[in-house]
Amino acid sequence: MGIMTETRPTPPDTPALRRASSRGACERIEAAALELFAERPAEQVRLNEIAAAAGASLATIYRHYGDKQALLEVCVLKWADTLANRMLDHLQAVHTYRDRLHKTFWVVLDFFETYPEVAAMLLSSICPRATGRDTTDTQKRLTRLLTGVLADGQAAGLLNQRVSESVLLDYFYGVLARLVQMQPLRHGEQRLTAQHEELFGMLWRSLAEPDREA
Repeated sequence: MGIMTETRPTPPDTPALRRASSRGACERIEAAALELFAERPAEQVRLNEIAAAAGASLATIYRHYGDKQALLEVCVLKWADTLANRMLDHLQAVHTYRDRLHKTFWVVLDFFETYPEVAAMLLSSICPRATGRDTTDTQKRLTRLLTGVLADGQAAGLLNQRVSESVLLDYFYGVLARLVQMQPLRHGEQRLTAQHEELFGMLWRSLAEPDREA
């Protein structure tokens, strides 16, 4: 009598399983890329390093992203979209001009304190195309919302009316970017979120009409 051997069923290969596998591979690749892009500028990171850190093949990276620049842009846009969604959530229940800007200011500081590796990636590897041509619908919505708030503040006489709302937005984001950029280098200093009231007060005075600074 022959020995019976167990036949293991072949796992089903369905489109849903293939999509899930692809998502898992992409998540590992993007997590590894974030870690490496945070450590040093993108031009110093090699794709084979990312592949090794993600446990993926170079072929998989090329298939899903095309090249390193495209992978960097995906990482930048993914986290920028996460930040934009967080800001939009926080802004829903805030209605006054000053409070809305104040809440946005705090959310950005808190986000980058929570995800310092994202701040490092954005500051060391940011590329113009990733913040311009390829912005997501969520980011565009956020920019329109904030630009509209600034325009309304100007119309109400609260904000400086001698420059455009776009310039006011540049001032607002410019101060935030510099604070986030320098904080990791200022070892031992108080967290930015712990100082947000004072820091925002300084920013508000630069945006407000001279007789409406309080």
